[in-house]
Amino acid sequence: MKRPVRVLTVDDQELVRTALRAMLRRTDVEVVGEAADGARAVEAAYELRPDVVLMDVRMPGMTGVDATARIVRDWPHPEVPRPRVLVLTTFDLDEYVHAALRAGASGFLLKNTTPELLVEAIGVVAAGESMLAPTVTRRLIRTFSDLPPPLLSGGDPLDALTRRERDVAELVARGLSNARIAASLGLTEAGVKSTVNRILTRLGLENRVQIAILVLAAERPGEATEATETT
Repeated sequence: MKRPVRVLTVDDQELVRTALRAMLRRTDVEVVGEAADGARAVEAAYELRPDVVLMDVRMPGMTGVDATARIVRDWPHPEVPRPRVLVLTTFDLDEYVHAALRAGASGFLLKNTTPELLVEAIGVVAAGESMLAPTVTRRLIRTFSDLPPPLLSGGDPLDALTRRERDVAELVARGLSNARIAASLGLTEAGVKSTVNRILTRLGLENRVQIAILVLAAERPGEATEATETT
């Protein structure tokens, strides 16, 4: 029997945490803990070792962005995979989106999303992929397709990749899941997952969202492919 995805919910409003717990109880997601601020979120993540942290952004004390960075970059249990962070916020602002993704978040959704999409997103990020609200995806495309490459001095950072790795990175930027990438390139899902991990290591990135951002930033204006949220 498939193990439920273990989730830590983080929000400074008790009403929101209660509603999330009640809603997720009816799914195959298990809420293993709650936190009302960023500092406690980090402590709870280290202690409970969830699969996914459902993270608010604006909270008293340590913000959700700072907590995300701490969880992702300072994970103290090398024998256990670090949690994936899915940001869930009311504030659809570019500054929060960019900060959360730079901090290592694997997804960004708004609190007006449907319960079905939220559950899907939790499963997607738990599997190591990414999920963005459609409005966020569209704005990221507009932002980065307007920038001339290379974004970084010294040339295109994607030149560090092999041809196969670059092919995979470009399909990640289009929002394709591992299964769809495998079908497109004639690979196995395990092979795609291994390739994605090599890309992350070579480029010093944290997750698939950052791969997509780098690919979009490296493309010339007008050439950016319209990405969609992972399905």
